[in-house]
Amino acid sequence: MSTSTNSTLNKANVGVFTNPAHDLWIGETSPTLQEVQQGEALKEGHVTIGIKSTGICGSDVHFWHAGRIGPMIVESNHILGHESAGVILAVHPSVKSLKPGDRVAIEPNIICNTCEPCLTGRYNGCENVQFLSTPPFHGLLRRYVNHPAVWCHKIGDMSFEDGSMLEPLSVALAGMQRSGVRLGDPVLVCGAGPIGLVTLLCCRAAGAEPIVITDIDEGRLKFAKELVPSVRTYSVERDVTPEVAAEDIIKAAGGLRLTVALECTGVESSIASAIWSMKFGGKVFVIGVGKSEMSLPFMRLSTQEIDLQFQYRYCNTWLRAIRLVQSGVIDLKQLVTHRFDIEDAIKAFDTASDPKTGAIKVMIQSDVHT
Repeated sequence: MSTSTNSTLNKANVGVFTNPAHDLWIGETSPTLQEVQQGEALKEGHVTIGIKSTGICGSDVHFWHAGRIGPMIVESNHILGHESAGVILAVHPSVKSLKPGDRVAIEPNIICNTCEPCLTGRYNGCENVQFLSTPPFHGLLRRYVNHPAVWCHKIGDMSFEDGSMLEPLSVALAGMQRSGVRLGDPVLVCGAGPIGLVTLLCCRAAGAEPIVITDIDEGRLKFAKELVPSVRTYSVERDVTPEVAAEDIIKAAGGLRLTVALECTGVESSIASAIWSMKFGGKVFVIGVGKSEMSLPFMRLSTQEIDLQFQYRYCNTWLRAIRLVQSGVIDLKQLVTHRFDIEDAIKAFDTASDPKTGAIKVMIQSDVHT
C-alpha cells in the first residue's frame, strides 16, 4: 500500500506495444488504474510515476522493425520506451527520498547490486540487469509506471521533455568521460542522429576544436550546423572507400588528423573511416550499436597505436546530466522536432522512422487526468 491514494486519476493505463510479427499498437497494461488509485502492488522501495514525456529512441524503432538487437529478441508482446520523465503519484512507506508531486527523470535500469560490475561501480555491466524496453523487460511508454525510487532522479522545475532527454545525454556523457576528450582536441563525431548531435553539444561544451561531424543525410548535417555553427560537416558518399573518406575528413578539419573519434553509428565503413582519420596514438570510441561481426583495418590500428574502445549504455551520469541542463551548459530543446499525444503513438513512430520527415527527437506526451 502506498502513502498516498490517487482517487482523482481517471485515465486507464496504456502502453505502446510491439511483437515478433512487428505489429505496433496501443493497449491497456499494468499497473491498472485501480492499482494506481488504491496504491496496490507497490513494492518496498518503489514509487508510482505518471509519465509525462517519453522520447522515441532508434532502438525502439529497431525492436519494432527488426524484432531484435543482437541477442536481445522480442519474443512476445513487448512495451517500448526508455527515455522518460514524469511526476511522482505515490510512494511506498519505505521511500523517504521522494514524495507525491516531485518531478523526476527515470533511469531505466534495475540492477542486482551483487555482481562484480555492480560492486565496482560499473553497474551498466550488471550481469542480471533489467533494462526497461530491452526484451523481456517492458519499457516506459506507458501512462503509469512503478519503479525503484533510487532510479528516479529529481529534476526540479526542469521541463519533462528535458528530463526525458537526460537519457540520451547520459549516453553521450559516458562516451565523453571514457574517451577522454580534452580542451583543444580535434574531434570527429560520426553520425548526426540524436546521439551524435547530443555528443556534438558535449564536445563543444568541453572545448574540442575543431569538431567535424559526418552523416549520409544532408538535412541532418544542416541541423548540426544550426545547432553548433562552428562545427565542420562532411557528407558521406556511399561509394567512397573509408581511406578516401578519411582524407576528406582530415581536409574538413583543416588538415589536422583527429585525436578522438566518437563513433555514434556503429556502421562498419564509418568506424573504418574514423580509424583512417586518426593521428598516431589517437582513439576511436564507439558509442553506436552495429552488426555482430565486422571487418576493420587491424594493421592501421596496430601500426598507429590507435585505441579502439567501446561503450555499453552508461553509469553514474544522471546527476551530472541534470547539472549540465539546469545550468544551461547543455541545451537540448532544439533537438525535439515533433510531439504527439500517447493516443497518437503510431503516428509518432511512423514519423520517427521515416527519414523524409526530418525528425530528430520525437516526443510522446501523456496525461493522467481527463
